[in-house]
Amino acid sequence: MQIMETAALACVGAVSVTTALRVPFIGGGAAMGKMRYYRYAHRGLHDIKKGIAENTLPAFERAVTLGFGSELDVHLTKDGKLAVIHDSDLERLCGKKMTVEELDYEELCHLDILGTGMHAPLLGQVLELYGGRAPLIVEVKTHKGNHSELCQAVDEELKGYKGEYCVESFDPRAVRWFKVNSKNTIRGQLSADFLKRGQGTGMPRYQEIGLSMLFANCITSPHFVAYKSSDMDNISVKTACKLFKAGLFCWTVRSAEEMYTREEDGAAVIFEGFVPPSPTRSC
Repeated sequence: MQIMETAALACVGAVSVTTALRVPFIGGGAAMGKMRYYRYAHRGLHDIKKGIAENTLPAFERAVTLGFGSELDVHLTKDGKLAVIHDSDLERLCGKKMTVEELDYEELCHLDILGTGMHAPLLGQVLELYGGRAPLIVEVKTHKGNHSELCQAVDEELKGYKGEYCVESFDPRAVRWFKVNSKNTIRGQLSADFLKRGQGTGMPRYQEIGLSMLFANCITSPHFVAYKSSDMDNISVKTACKLFKAGLFCWTVRSAEEMYTREEDGAAVIFEGFVPPSPTRSC
């Protein structure tokens, strides 16, 4: 089985690299502009010890008040609203065996996040709060094939926003949607080295291989790659950034030392668990 898997990986890799050479990345670094130099609070500047839950308006208010950009997660509710919340399964955040996509937004608002009394805001509320004061990274969280409907809703919401933003997703179908339907939106491919021990996703092996090696980039042409910080030695990340000039984000950085290391590598950082000394890095 291992021999067959290795052979399949080699074949897919050869085809993907060949295709990618014909379909180069857009110059991500240039397209991202000053977004490259900001530091981004992961799900807002939350701190559960202070009663501030992740992906809530107080978390985003705290981040933007200090000048930081924020990364946030967006799901599509049953009634077509864009809820800012990380998990589709609500058991971790709300203690309920429910799914965001199976609830109307009003129902979701009645669910307390991590015992703080806070609820999931709408994407529009976060955009209004930020008001262009710092950039936003909007992660598109697809569920059971709803990528087209979700992406269209996100695109419509963002069109009227005057601040700087980009979108990203683990789902290559979502990244490609923006390539085809919203060419001016800065888009990125989220990933990690899912082949490492202990990072299994429950996905079929070929999907783990494809995501880890960024094979879909040859058809999605992302402006940037957002890769797990501890996996940055992956050859696919280096290829995407050096050969095809894709921009680079890394997640999730958990110390100042790690932050400075990643920034020296040329990455914009998405941080959590500490407050950096300034909202931007030096150019």
